[in-house]
Amino acid sequence: MSIELNAETRDVMGKSASRRLRHANKIPAIVYGSDREPQNIMLEQKDVQYVLPNEALYSQVLSLNVAGKKEDVLLRDLQHHPYKIDIMHMDFMRVDARKVVHVHVPLHFIGEEQSPGVKTEGGAVSHVVMEIEVECLPKDIPEFIEVDLSQLHLGDIVHLSDVKLPTGVESLALKHGEDHDSAIANIHARKVEKEVDDEASAAEGDDAAAAEPTDDKDSE
Repeated sequence: MSIELNAETRDVMGKSASRRLRHANKIPAIVYGSDREPQNIMLEQKDVQYVLPNEALYSQVLSLNVAGKKEDVLLRDLQHHPYKIDIMHMDFMRVDARKVVHVHVPLHFIGEEQSPGVKTEGGAVSHVVMEIEVECLPKDIPEFIEVDLSQLHLGDIVHLSDVKLPTGVESLALKHGEDHDSAIANIHARKVEKEVDDEASAAEGDDAAAAEPTDDKDSE
């Protein structure tokens, strides 16, 4: 189900105008692309905050309703306030259904607890990246991409080339060559075991030092 956002046009630009909009709980934004002039718009802060937790907001085609006229867009930039939850500015790009787009799609890792590396070999999973950039037509953008870790052993590494992509979807990094085949996840030995060993060795060293006799110059 597509996310729909309502917006209004805005004619006054500049820092002062944007500041006034934010004080009125509105977000200044811009829509561009598809060989048309950029359009300055504004959205309600509460409407954006409502959909903010939905990961589809960041990768899926959105329906932007500007003064009653709907168009398909992708969110291209979202600026947060330095210390408040407020959104300061948003950039949207118009989508042409016939042209490929580049989007970052979240990865969903499954099967971690069932993997031999975790279940019987005492390892822990590291997620090296949480999303990958893909190229596809707007209709083919996946909501997320699953990465199955259920068969991994201790020391195994999942690379970008190991990820199964949906039909019509390509990894942008891999299009640049095999040297861009980066790691996605791995199973490594738990660091806590080494830390415990180090602490035990340090404690033994302290005990040994305490047991050694010290020179007593006063007794000479």
